[in-house]
Amino acid sequence: MSFSKFSSRGEIAMEKWSSKFGFILAAVGSAVGIGNIWRFSSVVGQNGGGAYLIPYLIAVFLFALPLMILELAVGRHFQGNVVSSFGKVKKKFRFFGWIICAIVFVILSYYLVITGWTLGYLISSLTNSGTTFSEFTSTPQPLIYFFITVIITGFIVSFGVKKGIERISSLLMPFAFLLLIALAVFCTTLSGFGEGINFLFNPDFSVLSNPMIWGAAFGQAFFSLSVGFGVLLTYGGYLEKNTNIVHSSLIITIADLSVAFLAGMIIFPIVFTFGLTPGMGAELAFTTLPIAFDILAYGQLLAIAFFLLLFFAALTSSIGMLEVSIAAVMEKFSFSRRKTSIILTLLLLIVGLPAALSYSSVNLSVFGVKVLDFLDETLGTIGLPITALLTTIVFTWFLQKKIFAEELQESKRWASLVLYTTKYVIPVILIVTTLFQLLLNIDFAGWGLMRGKRVIRDLASSAVAIVLLGTILGILLFIKQSLRRFRE
Repeated sequence: MSFSKFSSRGEIAMEKWSSKFGFILAAVGSAVGIGNIWRFSSVVGQNGGGAYLIPYLIAVFLFALPLMILELAVGRHFQGNVVSSFGKVKKKFRFFGWIICAIVFVILSYYLVITGWTLGYLISSLTNSGTTFSEFTSTPQPLIYFFITVIITGFIVSFGVKKGIERISSLLMPFAFLLLIALAVFCTTLSGFGEGINFLFNPDFSVLSNPMIWGAAFGQAFFSLSVGFGVLLTYGGYLEKNTNIVHSSLIITIADLSVAFLAGMIIFPIVFTFGLTPGMGAELAFTTLPIAFDILAYGQLLAIAFFLLLFFAALTSSIGMLEVSIAAVMEKFSFSRRKTSIILTLLLLIVGLPAALSYSSVNLSVFGVKVLDFLDETLGTIGLPITALLTTIVFTWFLQKKIFAEELQESKRWASLVLYTTKYVIPVILIVTTLFQLLLNIDFAGWGLMRGKRVIRDLASSAVAIVLLGTILGILLFIKQSLRRFRE
């Protein structure tokens, strides 16, 4: 079987989605991850319940959505990957593309560790063996499941856009939505359903003056829609010219929001039925909910459905993140897709090994903090702002306006809005919200299962804040000089 095609000049021919529907399902799959299931509920729980939804919806539709449209438009215009698209703007900007690939690859390496946990809990639920998180991580199981999820992800991507990414997304995403709906319907029978729904949807306007809620909303909006990572830019490169980018982006956004709301309608009724804490993150998914499932009627079936949903969501997101690097390496070295997939899968196993070992019997740590937590609190925190900042500045300050007019000609009003928002507003928001998060040592994500010593975390946050400031200033100075030369 041929996994990539080559032209007579030896260049890799660009693959295409087989249908608009297939593209939308793949894009929804990349956006909908385990973060939508527990991270959204965690952030809502930490920031006042329904009050949080107002700034969150504003952040999604006025800021994250324009960035999604920008990425898809740029990808389709250049018909390439992250690195080649940056390079076509200006040759030396290819370096920025490789920075994005590296950041996404490292984040993927520990994201797959968590994906392995979902698979492990799914197997445990299927066998009805039952396990606590401490028991699970005191064995080699997390390492084994990490290896399995990495191999599965690499195997799927090796089949290409149509036969791999699109096919698996077309199978998993509809099933995931059915699971969500079924779980949400069951949760209507719980005693805490009314209280959970009231907490999720009843707004408290008095808290909207709190800037931290707005910061949390922007952080979750960008994270949830998978914008700024280069995934949608890569997927945009496989789009046909007759695809309406604005309509597709709206569908992807609404689907992503639907998953988040359905997840909230599942998790909060369970939380209030058993008197749990609404603001829990991964601890809720892997420690508290399994206990609740043991008590509930049909608990085993619920556990199987829940962890199957988590695994599907994590897997489709992982596929999208890996494709960013796959596409770039294929284009750079003219490797076949199979060869590239094998190389990067092996590299992913090596890079992700320390994070996998940190939540295993080895308990690998850095300065007393587990490697996975350390990566998430440092690179996971500054990674998205840096990649999104690079994307917005390069593709709005260095591309002519007519390019967006051409790519968005079916929705000309959106072209100006997208360009203005991504050029001027989003960079400011990214910088401000990230600095608030780092300098004030606020955890908007709610991801960590077990945090390190506070002194170490404070020092790490301060160090990361300094690195972020230096990185942003360096990028801005470099781009300012490049822009001056570009105009000359």
